[in-house]
Amino acid sequence: MKVDFTRLAGARVLITGGLGFIGSNLAQRLVREGAEVTILDACLDPYGWNPANIQEIRSKVQFIKGDIRDYSLLEKLVAGKDLIFHLAAQVGREISMADPWLDVDINCNGTIALCRAVAAVHPAARIIYAGSRGQIGEPVYLPVDESHPDHPTDVYGINKLAAEKYLFLYGKIYGFGAVSLRLNNVYGPRCQMQHGYYGILNWFIRNAMQDEPITVYGDGLQTRDYVYVEDVVDAFVRAALVPETDQQIYMIGSGIETRFLDMVKAVIAGVGQGSYVHVPFPPERESIDIRKFVVSWDKMAAATGWRPTVDLREGVARCVAFYRERRAEYIKEGE
Repeated sequence: MKVDFTRLAGARVLITGGLGFIGSNLAQRLVREGAEVTILDACLDPYGWNPANIQEIRSKVQFIKGDIRDYSLLEKLVAGKDLIFHLAAQVGREISMADPWLDVDINCNGTIALCRAVAAVHPAARIIYAGSRGQIGEPVYLPVDESHPDHPTDVYGINKLAAEKYLFLYGKIYGFGAVSLRLNNVYGPRCQMQHGYYGILNWFIRNAMQDEPITVYGDGLQTRDYVYVEDVVDAFVRAALVPETDQQIYMIGSGIETRFLDMVKAVIAGVGQGSYVHVPFPPERESIDIRKFVVSWDKMAAATGWRPTVDLREGVARCVAFYRERRAEYIKEGE
């Protein structure tokens, strides 16, 4: 399918969580396409917001510091918007287990606030939601597709699933467009490198760049589906522009099952230095860990023509080049 990207020129866009990793990369793409972009971000730690993420486009976007849970603010921001990319979230799986109330508040209540605001003020908008592979849980078959049952293994996955259902419910009742992209392990430039709660591949790049051992829990044979952020951004854009995606769920990944240990070795090779050490799983991680995961992206390809284009080796190389050039903005020495 051929998607007309020229339709983004002049489109009025809101990105929630737009100072974060995926949101800021999406903002970069939308500005290049000529969209009028507004970014909403609460700038909460430890969620990866960074002014450096939009430094190239700062004069071309409107930035609003505010919270997705602020309904009165959302009423003002959604007015007149054509597209709303909803990426604001509590994204740490371990954090969700330690503080489930926070996870519910941001992921569920924040999404409900956005849905209510769009329904009340501007139901002509479309919401494109950043879902998660965490909504699936431990797979009962591979590759995981959109028909796979949902059995999340942590609070984060449950609340992301609930938020997705709220989105579809409100969209159906009040007539606004809604689509969910269930993202796999996204990596790439502009991801935070200060901790390993999420964005683990980027965290490992930091470890290797600083010649610190990379920690591999267990045997390292668990598998994941690593997908490069520019490919994910392209999926968001295509989903936004194709009306047939309304009320649909799409799995977004590379479709390549990669052993965790092989990812670590790819990072070390890409950086040109580094080492790794095996350690036992901490109980809090082992209890929510998924052993094997990979997705099929066939449904997304059929609907929008999307396909992943950047393999792990090339993606790691691009990451390393980005962080070497802009290290001071992403790695705070001494922390």
